[in-house]
Amino acid sequence: MKAVLAGGTGFIGSALIEALLERGDQVTLLTRDLPAAQRRWDGKVDAKLWNGRDPGPWVMTLDGADAAINLSGESVAGGRWTPERKLALIKSRVDSTRALVAAIEAAKERPLVLVNASAVGFYGIRPEGESAEDAPRGTDFLAALCGQWERDAREAEKLEVRTVMARFGVVLGTKGGALAKMLPPFKLGVGGPLGGGRQPFPWIHVDDAVGAILFAVDNAKLTGPMNVTAPEARTNAEFTKALGRALHRPVFLPAPAFALRLALGEMSSLLLGGQRAAPRKLLEAGYEFRHPELDGALASLLG
Repeated sequence: MKAVLAGGTGFIGSALIEALLERGDQVTLLTRDLPAAQRRWDGKVDAKLWNGRDPGPWVMTLDGADAAINLSGESVAGGRWTPERKLALIKSRVDSTRALVAAIEAAKERPLVLVNASAVGFYGIRPEGESAEDAPRGTDFLAALCGQWERDAREAEKLEVRTVMARFGVVLGTKGGALAKMLPPFKLGVGGPLGGGRQPFPWIHVDDAVGAILFAVDNAKLTGPMNVTAPEARTNAEFTKALGRALHRPVFLPAPAFALRLALGEMSSLLLGGQRAAPRKLLEAGYEFRHPELDGALASLLG
């Protein structure tokens, strides 16, 4: 298979490239840092320079590709959500998605599938009940951002390209993401739950995040939104205790909700809110999770 990947230099993207190469696929990587990508992959990947928004020679890579995968977007946890920061979060997602869809439209031989990243933040802050893929969109900033992101991706459906919006939960891995940031304080024995700890914590092992993307690429029946989360629902407090057990460290210092709100402003909703996003589509389509339970997932990552 020939896959074109945007946003492939991050934590999930790098793991995805390794998996694609391992199964013998041809990968074209669209990147802002061409020299770094060439050093990283040493000829194994065809890297093309792209600023994430404007057309250029890279658009030719979509012609004849089997799959387009878009993981582009600045980290929502990269700083306080000032008006300027919010605009950057929106543009980094919307601009890249619109540009890719435009390139798909211009291709003589269009890809069979577009897998476009999204997030379980689509459902807003929903501590009660379960949010499967047919649950309504929330009303906060992150929900609105995901909604716009997905609307732009759905334009590919008008081009008769199967489109999957991968709504990621918290992806667990030691090479990046939330877990990598949590490990230093927890190893020192000063980790703890956030706020009251009762908020849902929709997690997934990085192996299954990558596996779900590949499953969506390969499975012609999958279309529309798809929750990329583990089947086992946990709260923030339960995750914290499990991480403490995995590291053989005590867990007893909660981070007060008021302090998080004071320090992070609106962005604190990422830590204090949550939703039980169930992977209904993946399960119904027959995806087999490698790490369906949290304790086993953490053990595989932390030994």
